[in-house]
Amino acid sequence: MAYDFDTIARTYDRLNRVMTFSLDRCWRRYAVRGLKGEVLDVACGTGDMVLELKKHGCTVTGIDLSEEMLSIAKTKASATYIFGDAEHLPFPNETFNAVTCAFGVRNFVHLEQGLKEMLRVLKPGGRMVILELATPDCALIKPFYNLYTKHFITWLGQRLANNRDAYTYLTESIKHFPKGSEFLKLLGENATERKLTLGVCRMYTIEKQRGHYS
Repeated sequence: MAYDFDTIARTYDRLNRVMTFSLDRCWRRYAVRGLKGEVLDVACGTGDMVLELKKHGCTVTGIDLSEEMLSIAKTKASATYIFGDAEHLPFPNETFNAVTCAFGVRNFVHLEQGLKEMLRVLKPGGRMVILELATPDCALIKPFYNLYTKHFITWLGQRLANNRDAYTYLTESIKHFPKGSEFLKLLGENATERKLTLGVCRMYTIEKQRGHYS
């Protein structure tokens, strides 16, 4: 079951900056390059991805299941915000030129259903871009990463958000979420992966072909 993000909404942005040394901003900027037109940002959270998309001239709709997160997003960027479930998107088929999701698919209760819905509302020729955190593959880096996530991030969660459980959930969800070829199989044959910052962040991209819904 996904964590209740209402409980950490007010400290979410601050902790993201500290935990990633502000690299999360760089990852988002990289992910939105080349996107244009009507864009749906799924699990939009506090609106950081929406803000980047708006800077690139996109018309953005953000959807999220956390009302507290959405209330913060509305203060950052002018867009259409919807309280809703990524696994049951309230849009007709082939509505958007692009669909994005930054650090959200890891929290889907039914991952394949959520991915299928994102692809369903994407127009043929459109692009779906997913950013997600991952354990790096490099054997030299992996032990230090595990130490950092297991101890430092949970300590930060307690220190800055007074919520150790939320950031214990974060580290565990990263560890167990499919990555690389395993996740690419869920996306389909047109999907590609790019490792960012030694693989601690992965960008998955899929170009939708006509008639492609799963």
